[in-house]
This record gives sequence, structure tokens and C-alpha cells, in this order.
Amino acid sequence: MTELPPLAALEQAAALVRTVISPTPQYHWPLSSRRLGAEVWVKHENHTPIGAFKLRGGLVYLDELRRTQPEVRGVITATRGNHGQSIAYAAARFGLAATIVVPHGNSAEKNRAMAAFGGTLVETGHDFQAAYEYAAERAAAERLHLVRTFAPALVRGVATYGLELFRATPALDRVYVPIGQGSGICGVIAAREALGERAEIVGVVAAGAPAYALSFAAGRAVATNSADTLADGLAVRVPDEAALALIRRYAERILTVSEAEIRHAMRVLYCDTHNLAEGAGAAALAGALQEKAQLAGKRVAVVLSGGNIDRALFAEVLTEADPELEDDAR
Repeated sequence: MTELPPLAALEQAAALVRTVISPTPQYHWPLSSRRLGAEVWVKHENHTPIGAFKLRGGLVYLDELRRTQPEVRGVITATRGNHGQSIAYAAARFGLAATIVVPHGNSAEKNRAMAAFGGTLVETGHDFQAAYEYAAERAAAERLHLVRTFAPALVRGVATYGLELFRATPALDRVYVPIGQGSGICGVIAAREALGERAEIVGVVAAGAPAYALSFAAGRAVATNSADTLADGLAVRVPDEAALALIRRYAERILTVSEAEIRHAMRVLYCDTHNLAEGAGAAALAGALQEKAQLAGKRVAVVLSGGNIDRALFAEVLTEADPELEDDAR
């Protein structure tokens, strides 16, 4: 993928997505606005039927696959959870069998959700990259269609939330977007360009999984040996080169946020909006909080990309001491 899709292609994707997903809300939250000294809007992609933005891409991808390759009967993909839920959900809708490969130690609750949506779950490998390599081998050996985590149809699908955001809140100054394999930020870029908006787009990655930040700075793909973060949706150690090319061309910069910043942002979202955010879902706000000094008086959006976090982990994060939030309560 070297070029962005035109507006007509995004509108076609949006029409398909709307048959399953109502437009998700973007709310202006006054407590977060006061906290950042800016007009803050949260795009609530945690409000989709799978609790994450990925479903949009899965629907568009598998609709295209069904129409262009009707002989395909089964698909396989690798995931840490939300992409897998998307493919399992969409595959069931389009009458396809879906094998979902996850690494050992993956989120138990995301695993249950993928199985509930109809996916056949396979656990293998120590991280996403190992699971992906296994999925690619299975695809070749069993003549399954391999659904990658970055592809033009996925970008067209997830760009539909960008259309919703920019149309509902025009004239944004900046949008913060988490980066896993890149479909989300590339979708926001595609929507911005198609609508002629001027907002800066800032990507956010975890310090424990900095491959895209390192690659953005180096001007080439830089793989890492590990991707260790509670934000499993950001736990990528090999960047997609097509995604990287678009990000380097159109994004303003990529921020790196610490585990402590992600955990704090999860608590802030709960306290300010009473919405649950997984680690990746809170990363965009963590990035905005990191750049608070730059945001005075600006109109800013953060993408809450998903709310799928295991109950025990969220309870742990929520009950940690947080002096800033404790001061707010006084």
C-alpha cells in the first residue's frame, strides 16, 4: 500500500460498516479538558460490538475477500486480541471458518471473546511475532487465506472512524492515535487527507515496544528483540514497511510513553469519563498528557481504541496510588 484511498472508497467502506456498527460517539469531556488545558474530545471506539476499532477493518477486508476470492473457505490470522475478535466476528458473518493464533500468556478474556465470536483459537509462541510466523506457516501448509494485520482493506475499514471523528468535530488541531501494526493511524491519516482537514496526527507507542518510534526516527524499519508492555495492542517488534512509509510521510511525530504513563491514563479515563480503557486504548491520552504544555487553547482528539482488558489487571491498575487523582478528589 503506497497511496491513500480516495474519499469515495472510504464512503463505500463506511456504508458497509454501518450495516453492523452505528457511528461511535466522540464526546467532549470537561474534566479531561480542564486537566489538559485544551478542548479535549475522546473518540469512543471502545463502543463497538467487539469493544475496539478493529471490527471496522475486519468487515471490509472479509467482504472484499468474499467477493474477489469466493473459493476461500477458511482464514487464519495472528493477534493479541482485538484484530482476532474482528476477524472471528466478520468471518462468522460471511460464512468463513477462522483460525486465530495467539501467543502463550495472551489475555484470557480476549481469548474467550474470540472463541465466543466463532474463532478456533490456537496458542503458540512467546509473542505476537512468533504467533504470526506460525500462522503464515499454517496458511501455506493448509491453503488458508492469511489475514495480515496491515492491508489496504483494513485501512479503508478503520478509516471510517476517522471520517466520523473529523465530520463530527471539524477543525481539530491535533489527534493522538495509538500504533500497533499501523492500520489505526493510517486510517486516521486517510480520513484527514480525504476530507482536507489540517489536524496534526501524532502516533503513540509504548516504551517497551518502540519499534515504530525507532523506525520513524531512523527512516527505515527497525525491529526490536522484544515487545514488553501491558498494552498488548501495541506489543509489536517488527513494523510493517507499508504502514511505516505512510506514517513517515503524513504523521507529525511518534511519542513513546512509559508503562506508568499508560497506567495513569487508564485511571484518568476512568475518573474523567467513567469509560474502561485497555492499555493501548489509553495510550493516546498518555501521549496528550505528555505534551500538555503544548496544548493550551487547542482543540484536541484522543482515540480510545479499545476497552478490552482483563478484570484482574484493570483492578490492579485502578487501585494503584495516584497522587494527581487523589488531589483531584479533595
